[in-house]
Amino acid sequence: MPFVNIRIVKQVIEHDPEGIKDKVQSVVTESIAEAAGIPKENVWVTFEEIDEIDWFAGGARVKELRAGA
Repeated sequence: MPFVNIRIVKQVIEHDPEGIKDKVQSVVTESIAEAAGIPKENVWVTFEEIDEIDWFAGGARVKELRAGA
């Protein structure tokens, strides 16, 4: 049974967390079920929301990276 843990910056989805998570889990579930040839019910997906001040990329906080984008 595949178990998928998705970590995402909380602020990226704050405008529609439930809707975005539903879309993402649906695509991930479908893709894994199809690729593995298993029922969708056997694919488990969880989300971990990480605050942008607690996530770093290339030595910089994601908060600053997002502000500069």
